[in-house]
Amino acid sequence: MDVTERLIDDLRNLPAVVERADYRLQGYHLEVRLQSAQVRDFAKLLRERNFYLAFVSAVHVAAAIEILYQLACFTQPCRILAKAAVSDQGSVPSIADIFDGANWHERETHEMFGVVFSGHPYLEPLLLPEESADLRPLLKAEDAILPADRIRRQAAGQTEDSTLPAKSEGGTSGSDPEKIE
Repeated sequence: MDVTERLIDDLRNLPAVVERADYRLQGYHLEVRLQSAQVRDFAKLLRERNFYLAFVSAVHVAAAIEILYQLACFTQPCRILAKAAVSDQGSVPSIADIFDGANWHERETHEMFGVVFSGHPYLEPLLLPEESADLRPLLKAEDAILPADRIRRQAAGQTEDSTLPAKSEGGTSGSDPEKIE
């Protein structure tokens, strides 16, 4: 069993839902869906496997706010996109003590979306002025929130939703993502 297969088995034992992704289409190799209670175990496992944290952010979709974690490995080509729905209490456990880089990202996500990262050592405002402490600039108006499946990138062969903007003809949409020109 190769390293990636062992990682997939260990992630499924958390338990987490793990799906392979086409790096050329998605920009990551594995997509992992977690419950908020599994976030810390997930982070510890990846830290032990020589992964580093690329970013933490969120997306406001129908039914919840999803926290997004992207990690990459130092020793092999493997990028992981993990998603965890914020709990009903509006919180998710902090991983700032596991990955130092999460500190700033969690503070920014807290400020922009209002998510509380429980156990964070210093969840204070980072970008907005003090008088705007209750402003959540990246939360969408109720009528603007879309279901998560409406904003996900579609795999080749799937029909494109006509309500979403069409891709432009120019640019790099047809170019090879692994080639730098």
